[in-house]
Amino acid sequence: MIYLNLFLHFFKIGAVSFGGGYGMLPLMRETVLDNGWLTESQFLEFIAVSESTPGPLAVNMATFIGASQGGIIGSLLATLGVIMPSFFIILVIAALIQNLLKYEGVKAFLSGIRPCIAALILTAAVTMGFSAFFGITDIHDRMSADYRTITVFVLLLLTGFALKKKRGNRLPPVAILVLSAVLGIVLQLIESF
Repeated sequence: MIYLNLFLHFFKIGAVSFGGGYGMLPLMRETVLDNGWLTESQFLEFIAVSESTPGPLAVNMATFIGASQGGIIGSLLATLGVIMPSFFIILVIAALIQNLLKYEGVKAFLSGIRPCIAALILTAAVTMGFSAFFGITDIHDRMSADYRTITVFVLLLLTGFALKKKRGNRLPPVAILVLSAVLGIVLQLIESF
């Protein structure tokens, strides 16, 4: 039964989500938490791992969540579920329509959905931020600041601003991941002494 649930839930996520992996995160979070597959903190950890591994975020998330719930078969079915809608939609578009963006209806649809995608991504970011920094997953939770997470975040921000000001370019995403991992390890070692 878990296999069918994984496939169907991730198929639904893939079918109704616009805006790429980040646009899928709110629906994926809701699905995973409602089904009790992961806790909020586990979900955030899966995002971190998915971001630091090669491949699209949504595919990595589906693979990891599927593996956590149903092993190899679960990961395969969740991954297939999340990619099949996009695959078929692109296949139909490629087969039937040459220049999709020349149609005013398509332009109107995309201009209408763009703010919705931005709002979904912002909502996911704020929700995950409250969970990561303060341990708040719902309105009734008490605030419990995670000083290590806040320290890593502030140090990354300061490093990014300093690099931007000094060299004029931003910190590459890979450098941010490596630096945050090193900072997490260093802070853990400091806490353990």
